[in-house]
Amino acid sequence: MRDLLELRDEIDEIDRQVVRLFEDRMKISAEVAEYKIANGKKVFDKEREHAKLETLRMLASNDFNRHGVEELFSQIMSMSRKLQYQLLAAHGAAGRLPFIAVDDIERENIRVVYQGVEGAYSHAAMRAYFGEDVNCFHVKKWRDAMEAIAEGAADYAVLPIENSSAGIVADNYDLLVNFENYIVGEQIIKCEHALLGLPGTKLSDIRTVYSHQQALSQCEEYLDRHRQWQLIPYDNTARAAKKVAQEKDPSQAAIGSVFAAQVFGLDVLEEHIYYNEANSTRFIIVTNQRVFRRDAGKISICFELPHASGALYNILSHFIYNNLNMNRIESRPIPGRNWEYRFFIDFDGNLNDSSVKNALRGIREEAINMKILGNY
Repeated sequence: MRDLLELRDEIDEIDRQVVRLFEDRMKISAEVAEYKIANGKKVFDKEREHAKLETLRMLASNDFNRHGVEELFSQIMSMSRKLQYQLLAAHGAAGRLPFIAVDDIERENIRVVYQGVEGAYSHAAMRAYFGEDVNCFHVKKWRDAMEAIAEGAADYAVLPIENSSAGIVADNYDLLVNFENYIVGEQIIKCEHALLGLPGTKLSDIRTVYSHQQALSQCEEYLDRHRQWQLIPYDNTARAAKKVAQEKDPSQAAIGSVFAAQVFGLDVLEEHIYYNEANSTRFIIVTNQRVFRRDAGKISICFELPHASGALYNILSHFIYNNLNMNRIESRPIPGRNWEYRFFIDFDGNLNDSSVKNALRGIREEAINMKILGNY
């Protein structure tokens, strides 16, 4: 049996040879890129790479090595493509993204739509982003808001996309795919639930409390101290506040925001009755124009992938190679296609950055139906 140090020395020598061969291969990949640039060829040739991988697999002596060879050369080919994308960009062949940079989004002579009713957190998010005097209207459903901007009835829509406690608003992710509307901003609103009642109401007067089921759950610790109250789920927190204001029954109370109390003329009977101090909702500002602020720092995209081993890894590697920080990934089932998924990714960057253009070019070529949802 050979000595361990001798074996390690032999491995080191093989590794040095692998590095030399890898660099030789990348030099040739650069020449391939030059040819493709000159002749307008695509970087990614899926059929050729599949055939190449199958040929290389069969050179290995056993199943374990065949699998390893396939994984190794899949990554080598992926690295070659990334080099070629960078060279394309350096030669000005990266292509233009169909978005226009602006100093700021329009805020004068605009109309904004939000889902829900006056006093809802969506209403508060709209006021926080656009100001108190904005021309606005509200609709019943999220789809109605997306249709309003798609048809030109409104310039912007304000939609919830994620709650720090409850997670994503899945329906709105799907709507971003179904409509040619784009994210141009975001607004985070803290969900600071309070107990609301008619002016002059005392806690001893209350018999019934209305609110959205989620709000009732988030205030469970507080409500446990008042078990004599009947808890009735309602459409949303703002509608619950509106009901209490309209029915003028001092035995009724609602759980909602301080903003809702101001809108409907209610008293805040108790503040900060929720258990999670960090509970917040992130809202997106959406329009039908492909624009982005020059100082935008976050990009959202979505895409589909073939159902194949390593497909998602290869896509995510574009962020690594371009030094881009990915801060969120979600998956949603694709309607009508069982067990197939669409991925949504948020990452730091601006559409004018060369590293972003390189990454998006690679993802667009290797994924299916890649869409830029916005830069904001």
